[in-house]
Amino acid sequence: MRSKLFVPGSRPELFAKALAGDADSLSIDLEDSVIESRKAEARALVAEFLQSKAALSGDKTIIVRVNALGTPHFEADLDAVAQRGIAIVNLPKVESADDVLACIAALGRASAASGARQKTRVLANIETPKGLRRAAEIAAAHARVAGLQIGYADLLVAHGVERRDPTSVHAVMFAVRMAAAEGGVPAYDGAYPDVQDQKGFRAEAQMARRLGFWGKSCIHPKQVPVANEVFSPSPEEIASAQRVVEAARQAVAQGLGAFTVDGRMIDAPAIRRAEAIVEIGRRLGAVTS
Repeated sequence: MRSKLFVPGSRPELFAKALAGDADSLSIDLEDSVIESRKAEARALVAEFLQSKAALSGDKTIIVRVNALGTPHFEADLDAVAQRGIAIVNLPKVESADDVLACIAALGRASAASGARQKTRVLANIETPKGLRRAAEIAAAHARVAGLQIGYADLLVAHGVERRDPTSVHAVMFAVRMAAAEGGVPAYDGAYPDVQDQKGFRAEAQMARRLGFWGKSCIHPKQVPVANEVFSPSPEEIASAQRVVEAARQAVAQGLGAFTVDGRMIDAPAIRRAEAIVEIGRRLGAVTS
């Protein structure tokens, strides 16, 4: 998911528009962008949308950010959104593996009650100091963890850390990326708050890409093309990755433990990265075999 476009759950007129746009995924929010007095209304609107033909027949990944564990809305949110149209639940303020397991257990109950009976995955937000400290544990909590996602506002701004300080942002990115790598899941960058600052958005996305993140959240459609561009592998990267994957296949067939491609020694991490790039290229239509 190179781009994830946030849409407030209380704005149903934007759901279809977002589905028709260029973002890889639609991330409907029931948490911060919905005021307390409209929580119940929003979850009903989202539940209706998830059962619609548009949601069920589209090719976008549909994510719903629910309210956090321990809030009065968590269970009701899951009961509403555990439908066939949802692929991922975005769980905010995750602080332990137990939080992930509790969410998956609640999802199981809600899915069974709705008849959906699908194994919806969980995208865990790292947005508290405790969550950052335990990020590797969270990433490895369950096979249904879809990845880690940074929540900058709660993690930085709430504690007096300058949101735009690139040193602080890089430190958080690096910590979350290494935790995701330890858990064997993707890492996704968080939202950039200034919609008018396209240069700043691009610079932050490029930093995330250099650290191995798979995509970035977008809070406005104008940010989507930049995220898609930054997180798309170039034709040269795809071609190189294909050579690595093919060489690895031949090495296994020949019983070789070490080999080089384009003058580089290739090891297991390089093979895994190449396989990921080839898969992205396949999804983008750049790889057909």
